[in-house]
Amino acid sequence: MQMKNTESGPRVREELIQLLPRLRRLARALTGHVDDADDLVQLVVERALARASQWRPDGALDRWVFAIARNAWRDELRARGRSREVFVPEDDGAAAVADGGTPPARRLALAEALAALPEDHREVVALVLVEGLSYGQAAELLGVPVGTVTSRLSRARMALQDHLGTDA
Repeated sequence: MQMKNTESGPRVREELIQLLPRLRRLARALTGHVDDADDLVQLVVERALARASQWRPDGALDRWVFAIARNAWRDELRARGRSREVFVPEDDGAAAVADGGTPPARRLALAEALAALPEDHREVVALVLVEGLSYGQAAELLGVPVGTVTSRLSRARMALQDHLGTDA
């Protein structure tokens, strides 16, 4: 029998609102496509709200929500019957956040390079480089050793640099 924490629901709702920009960035990095990212964010928010009583207030909400996002995206990929597909954003690489003056062609190249990464590498890039989780936090969320996160990130950086050129 699972105990319900009736106080966690309102707290999850409040903190989830603040987490939405980060969740959208993560979804864009995982999916590589604006529409898929928006659908994923909606699904994650619905699941998080429906399961708010399962969140432990002593745990980090962002990692709990990111785990929901990661699992939901994997479920979606399985449901679609594909293991990997490269998407080109319809809006030519519009950034999920302020771009800091990065030219659209460069943003598009980065989106294509991220989409070309294997799923496990893209997850590590999204969690560590985009969301700023530590290697340890990412390893815990992914259920792998820290060394695996380190090696995946290293290979992902090399692949991104190869795709984007030596000035990346």
